[in-house]
Amino acid sequence: MKKGKKLSASLEDYLEAIYHIVEEHKVARGKNIADRLGVTRASVTEALRSLSKVGLVNYAPYEVVTMTDKGEEVARDVIFRHEALHRFFVEVLAVDDKVADEGACRIEHVVPPEIIERMMRFIDFLEACPRGGEEFLHGFADYCRKGGIAADCDQCVSHCLVNKD
Repeated sequence: MKKGKKLSASLEDYLEAIYHIVEEHKVARGKNIADRLGVTRASVTEALRSLSKVGLVNYAPYEVVTMTDKGEEVARDVIFRHEALHRFFVEVLAVDDKVADEGACRIEHVVPPEIIERMMRFIDFLEACPRGGEEFLHGFADYCRKGGIAADCDQCVSHCLVNKD
């Protein structure tokens, strides 16, 4: 694949699916890919031709599909972005797992790497900071569920200040 040439969101989804199928079965077949993505075999064939053309998969009609080294690298990057977004949505924003997965799948294709990296650093910070931590994240989740600050917010802050040592 040429430097700077970006795959479409659809082709990234195909590559991600192929990666997971190959991980499970060592090779992928058009039928496996179509089933996993809920698309037609004709769509799979077109996507495989495109991915093969840019050197990301090894594809020939009626043969199994494998990934090239470059294809694996690109797929791992897509999967990393997806998992990072999903983790941020669930752990920091207290979003339902299914909604987080759907959102991550849509956003993973367009979010700049700098934002992903900053989100991961924010999670690390929240986990390490004595003012953050698990209680802080649970407090935010509770805030979201209840639609506002708990009546005993002052007591909670006092508790955090006393236990910060």
